[in-house]
Amino acid sequence: MLTIGVLGLQGAVREHIRSIEACGAAGKVIKWPEELKEIDGLILPGGESTTMRRLIDTYQFMKPLQEFAASGKPMFGTCAGLIILAKKIAGSDDAHLGVLDVTVERNSFGRQRDSFEADLTVKGLEEPFTGVFIRAPHILEAGAGVEVLSEHDGRIVAAKQGNLLGCSFHPELTDDHRMTKLFIEIAEKHKQEAVV
Repeated sequence: MLTIGVLGLQGAVREHIRSIEACGAAGKVIKWPEELKEIDGLILPGGESTTMRRLIDTYQFMKPLQEFAASGKPMFGTCAGLIILAKKIAGSDDAHLGVLDVTVERNSFGRQRDSFEADLTVKGLEEPFTGVFIRAPHILEAGAGVEVLSEHDGRIVAAKQGNLLGCSFHPELTDDHRMTKLFIEIAEKHKQEAVV
């Protein structure tokens, strides 16, 4: 059985675990760097990116997370998790993991009170997906190797590069588990290829 971890430092951790289990995989909350060895893929949840970065540094996760990404193991960043994955952050010289070749803009859809839902067309999903946007970032620029999966109002809100997946919205806050399933399929493919 595939085991998908959720970085358990901050954010909507329980909701992601629920979504992973609804897709038939095992979910594991990751609290310590050594636990990364036990999983086939990792979700970086939404939350507050500055707080998350501080906790990543406090619990010495930075290097292990970069090594996890470098090994080709799949990672999925949602909302703040997308900011953590991004190579560049608009208005900042300091990226976090810097592994997904995109430039992101923080809070580009407004503050908490400007939260909204929107039906999105996502490449790979037949029916529209309801995206929940809460103080969401968006992708300003995507590198040459990045596949744009979804846009909203002319802004990129989901993208994929190799085994890295990122989205501006919170897929775990709905009962539609197709975005999680998309990620699990990436992790399954990677695990099969690793065995070969």
